[in-house]
Amino acid sequence: MTTNTQWWQEAVVYQVYPRSFQDSNGDGIGDLKGIIQRLDYLKKLGISAIWLSPVYRSPNDDNGYDISDYEQIMAEFGTMDDMDRLIQEAQQREIKIIMDLVVNHTSDEHPWFIESRASKENPYRDFYVWREGANGQAPNDLESTFLGSAWQLDEPTGDYYLHLFSQKQPDLNWENPSVRQAIYDMMNFWIDKGIGGFRMDVIDLVGKLPDQKITGNGPKLHEYLQEMNAQTFGGKDLLTVGETWGATPEIAKLYSDPQRNELSMVFQFEHVALDEEPGKSKWDLRPLQIPELKNVFSKWQTELGNQGWNSLFWNNHDLPRIVSRWGNDGSYRVQSAKMLAILLHMLKGTPYIYQGEEIGMTNRVIQDISEVEDIESKNMYADRIEKGYSKADILTSINTKGRDNARTPMQWDNTTNAGFTTNTPWLAVNKNYQEINVEQALADSNSIFYTYQKLIELRKNHPLIIWGNFELVTDTAEEVFAYYRHYQGESWLIVCNFSDQTQPFSLNKTTTETIIANTEKEYHQLSDRTLAPYEAFVVKLSNISE
Repeated sequence: MTTNTQWWQEAVVYQVYPRSFQDSNGDGIGDLKGIIQRLDYLKKLGISAIWLSPVYRSPNDDNGYDISDYEQIMAEFGTMDDMDRLIQEAQQREIKIIMDLVVNHTSDEHPWFIESRASKENPYRDFYVWREGANGQAPNDLESTFLGSAWQLDEPTGDYYLHLFSQKQPDLNWENPSVRQAIYDMMNFWIDKGIGGFRMDVIDLVGKLPDQKITGNGPKLHEYLQEMNAQTFGGKDLLTVGETWGATPEIAKLYSDPQRNELSMVFQFEHVALDEEPGKSKWDLRPLQIPELKNVFSKWQTELGNQGWNSLFWNNHDLPRIVSRWGNDGSYRVQSAKMLAILLHMLKGTPYIYQGEEIGMTNRVIQDISEVEDIESKNMYADRIEKGYSKADILTSINTKGRDNARTPMQWDNTTNAGFTTNTPWLAVNKNYQEINVEQALADSNSIFYTYQKLIELRKNHPLIIWGNFELVTDTAEEVFAYYRHYQGESWLIVCNFSDQTQPFSLNKTTTETIIANTEKEYHQLSDRTLAPYEAFVVKLSNISE
């Protein structure tokens, strides 16, 4: 198979949530200078790019995903000079900066919206989605992701504006060519600064047709993306990844087939919905079924083929910590974190690491809603209390799935506030920071950090990981996730015990080399083995025995 390699196909991307990464000035909030201070750590890990969650000017209603000026930096994060220096310092370490592009909506404090709501005749009126109500009611029953109606009555003109998220996040009107041009101009502003690409927030919503109650995957979505490609990043060797909650492999091909000139890849979320009650919300919990996880990963590994490109992730700023969610953050924290890393990083696609994942950071358990910062969790709590849910059940859901779990400050060392800040942090540090921190991980040659470092190094040196075909091993115990990667006559076997119980595993294959494992065992023969809880290994197979 011939391959036309793009840098992002060999890359591993590290997501930084700036507010929680490193505070440099003692105000309790992470900032750009703090990220610069930690670039050598990220260089040591081996990553190729940083996905930077939003640092633009924002009133911070939704932690920076409500932007009031795309070409200014939020004061608490620093200045544009700091941003320029971050790009430059990262480049010196061969790390690219991927900006978070939030263009489905802005803040209601953006000058465009301030003008838009001023009068029906204002030139910016059509930058947003406005509709007349009927008999004092919203235009239709579209709901916001953050609960309640997606329509907000605006008193000055008596019309309703659309907000698929918070009331302070009015949706842009992508049907207006002036909106699209303003966005492309802004993207080029950042491209000219030397960034490495864009992560595109809820990009599948920009083709919405609210009157027909179509939000995701609207009919003009791909036309808009092709226009964006032509006007901005097309031909510029940048990574572009779209957040696409409703994507199937067929839809993902539309975004990421190189022949279509849209995006590099998408984030699909089918696997992260597997511990939800079907047809309900993310807060309605059920245990993960490992066979379902195998089926979803197998589907995405095989059906995209070479027409599309996949992203690989367990965590992000919206998702709980994976070792607490699907691993075991108690007695098997280290083993299960390494197993989850090995399983994911041996797949085809571009892996994303969320800050702290590489040291096995865990969810932070709360006892009361007063400990919550996240708007989504607060809204859900109020809604469910009103509907009669018990406080205990609601808190269980928040402790399992709430977004604050990912947003607690990065745990650097065992000093006060985990070395994140010298002041009171904006969100409480997880109490386990004295045992789980970067300093401890770097000092322990057997830590989770070095497993991630080795996985990144393997990807750089083995085309099989990037290009190899995927084949699920079907004849295993339910809790054993095993698969092959095949490339140019070479085969690797990846075996992961996805449980806290021993599991049988037997395969009549001969191995020639152990590539990586989370044990000290030998893997010369694979028949009649007993896998320890969360055991994981990768071996190269001999071509002699099939």
